[in-house]
Amino acid sequence: MMAVIPSAEPFAFEFDPEKTALVVIDMQRDFLEPGGFGETLGNDIAPCAAIVPTVAALIAAFRDAGLPVIHTRECHAPDLSDCPPAKRTRGRPSLRIGDEGPMGRILIAGEPGADIVPELYPAEGEIVIDKPGKGAFYATSLPDDLARLGIDTLVFAGVTTEVCVQTTMREANDRGFLCLLAEDATASYFPEFKAAALAMIRAQGAIVGWTAPTAKIAEALQ
Repeated sequence: MMAVIPSAEPFAFEFDPEKTALVVIDMQRDFLEPGGFGETLGNDIAPCAAIVPTVAALIAAFRDAGLPVIHTRECHAPDLSDCPPAKRTRGRPSLRIGDEGPMGRILIAGEPGADIVPELYPAEGEIVIDKPGKGAFYATSLPDDLARLGIDTLVFAGVTTEVCVQTTMREANDRGFLCLLAEDATASYFPEFKAAALAMIRAQGAIVGWTAPTAKIAEALQ
């Protein structure tokens, strides 16, 4: 049975809930908590930390509907074999990927800082994708996981809107998935970047995808 979100932008979003999954992008301690990588880059983490309750509500809506929830973490192997120098040396952070930080080595798989914040922690059986790039389709099992689940529609939440979220949406769009971004369950360190990303995503008749508030998405799932 098809569901619809009439108020989605740029126009109504129609989808089959039975073929829909939620992808929660990089809600990790290193990006959301004091002392983490996001803060070492000089960012104000408050806008990203503020969406945790909304993301939690969206996750709860999918769990209540019995639909898949997929979590991603941007992180690297301890030997940094999957982290090219062009990525590690970019910018002027006080700590770089792999360096020791307050929550272990920055963005290294298995370290406390690279893990998902406790309030949004994956439930048993939920898929967790460790990704070495910005997009969740690059060098991961995500394409196979979605094919196995029979998914053709993806709802997105997480951080940051203009980088890892938008990159993954564009990857998904190129692969033929319908894409919907939960407007109030995504954030950037720079609010103007989030606003620009939302506009780009839904421009030209949803060229990348649609956007809608979490409450309207949850309502459609019911």
